Amino acid sequence: MAFWRRFLQRDGDGPAVACTALDVGTEFAKALVFEIAEDGSGVVRGVGRQRQGLSHMQSGTVADIDAVVDNCSVALQEAEEMAGFRPTQVVIGIAGELVKGFTTSHVQERKRPDTPISEGELQRLIDGVQREALGEAERAITWETGLPNVDVRLVHAAVTGAQIDGYAVTNPVGFKGRNVRISIFNAFAPLVHLGALQSVAGRLDLELLAVVAEPYAVARCVGGDDVLQAGALFLDVGGGTTDVALVRQGGVEATRMFALGGRAFTKSLADRLDLPFARAEALKVDFARGLAVERAEDVERIVSDDVAVWAAGVELMLEELAGRELLPGRIHVCGGGSRLPHLTRALSDPAFARRLPFSRPPAVSIIEPSEVSAIHDATQLLVDQQDVTPMGLAYQAIEMASTESPLDNALRRVLRAMKV
Repeated sequence: MAFWRRFLQRDGDGPAVACTALDVGTEFAKALVFEIAEDGSGVVRGVGRQRQGLSHMQSGTVADIDAVVDNCSVALQEAEEMAGFRPTQVVIGIAGELVKGFTTSHVQERKRPDTPISEGELQRLIDGVQREALGEAERAITWETGLPNVDVRLVHAAVTGAQIDGYAVTNPVGFKGRNVRISIFNAFAPLVHLGALQSVAGRLDLELLAVVAEPYAVARCVGGDDVLQAGALFLDVGGGTTDVALVRQGGVEATRMFALGGRAFTKSLADRLDLPFARAEALKVDFARGLAVERAEDVERIVSDDVAVWAAGVELMLEELAGRELLPGRIHVCGGGSRLPHLTRALSDPAFARRLPFSRPPAVSIIEPSEVSAIHDATQLLVDQQDVTPMGLAYQAIEMASTESPLDNALRRVLRAMKV
């Protein structure tokens, strides 16, 4: 932990390691202030949230930097006052349709298999993986935007596995063998999206430790190694986007996001029932809680229609993620938009499973904050599925503060050399 401790030191008189997690969502800016103990666990000391304006965010991305900074400042102040101290570093989540996350595996056949692998050879292997991943991300984002030149930047990277002749290793250096396979998860985003979050951190006078793809953070924080080995799908239904992460074969294989979330359901109610947006939002929330609402039949019909469109979008994402392999038999759902029970019912519908490569209908469950491993909520305020995402970001800070493996060290040196 020594490397990250230099960056994660808490201001004040105590030796505790501390950080802030900031989830800049379409509906809310959410902040967690937490400490990291020597045993690698985290303790949330402060929680803050502030509602975003309708024009402040668009489909998970910052649309008005000044307004978002003001909202984040309010959320941060609330969390810091509750905690009693102010960390100077932050981990921020990123979402949006053009954020691309995927695992790239590179296999290198060695000409001299009886020679031990050196650190230099390992770095060359990782460099090859990263350059291949960057090219794939540039092609995907260029195709989706229709623009000839889009400045694509690496958001974050993590080694997910290494094998030598099919034998899994945590540090390939010193091993002999012919075929070396390195797998790395990378998330990329256009510079305009990443730069906006960097500007937000700078305006808040916080040192930006990392920007993390939110579906990756959610997938990593729930269930630990058991979930990674068994495989699962994670859906984070936010205000502006639905983020999907596929965990398969022991790691996060890919993430995708599409611009349909809870705000779209509210807007549909407002338009079709001729209601102000705030009133439609309150109506949606009451309906999701099972409370009696006015024009209940109309609300039921509108929500059902919109959820059918949403489920079709999820189906397209899962079809793309599946490739030629079976999808895992478990779907875990979180995010404020997932309060509508219609969403989990749509995912549990046998007709939904039949259209996708599941071996059996998937088991669908809502992620509770208590399921987030390694984090204790001392505030007792994190009780809703919308709190899972900022807790996942906190978990990422904890992972960064743990002792780095030789593979992580090699990856960091390669990224520094590439200057991405």
